[in-house]
Amino acid sequence: MDTKYKIGILYICTGSYVQFWKDFYISFEKYFLNNSCIEYFVFTDAEKIYGEAGNQRIHKLFQSDLGWPDNTLFRFKMFKRIAEDLKQFDYIFFMNSNIVCTKSVTEEMFLPLKENLLVVQHPGWYGNKPYEYPYDRQKKSNAYIPRYKGDIYVCGGVNGGKTNEFLKLINELDSKIQEDYDKGIIAKWHDESHINKYILERNDYKVLSPSYCYPEDWDIPYETIFLLRDKKKVIDIKFKEDKGKRKKWHFIIRRINDVYMLIWKVIYFFMKKG
Repeated sequence: MDTKYKIGILYICTGSYVQFWKDFYISFEKYFLNNSCIEYFVFTDAEKIYGEAGNQRIHKLFQSDLGWPDNTLFRFKMFKRIAEDLKQFDYIFFMNSNIVCTKSVTEEMFLPLKENLLVVQHPGWYGNKPYEYPYDRQKKSNAYIPRYKGDIYVCGGVNGGKTNEFLKLINELDSKIQEDYDKGIIAKWHDESHINKYILERNDYKVLSPSYCYPEDWDIPYETIFLLRDKKKVIDIKFKEDKGKRKKWHFIIRRINDVYMLIWKVIYFFMKKG
């Protein structure tokens, strides 16, 4: 059977996250785009990774563990390092390290054949109104989206597209994230916030359902195609944040947010009605 497309997959597994690589690789080799040629670009600080010996389709690239949240915030900067190598592919996709492909996924099901980019609807926000989405509301951030805008909230764990278009996304978001960072600003959900801002005024993207980012042990009305494994069951996750301070103000913040959301529900109702 002739190969349909050349596919590049970008994958980050620094530190203990390397434990996810074997299951990811085996499952994607078994189920994902079997009529296309897939190559994997693995950013890691591990000395060895499963399957790399003699495999010309696995490219291991050294990447130091930047810690939280820099590992996710600066992923586009990592990808820019190999921009020239990526130009040989038809499509490029980023996949979270803890994803496992559980069912056969064909080119027709997955690829944005008519569109330029691919995104996946976030499993935690698929039934919500736009004003409820966890967009970045910091007006000084490059990822800022006002409450009256937005039609969809997408996850940061699966995205990609036609190579030239995805490289444009990589370059633009790396620049905007760095610009924010230099000003002491970090978007609410890091790269995910910037991706949602990037597609805000566009209509050239394919949206896949939460089936392609289905969290382990969740119960949502979609079939599981890409299972998002529970990281806490595999590795010890320690985020560097002031949890004590956050806990102290948590109750007050929630009450303020409840009132704020009620106001926006009323505003949204009259905007739709009028």
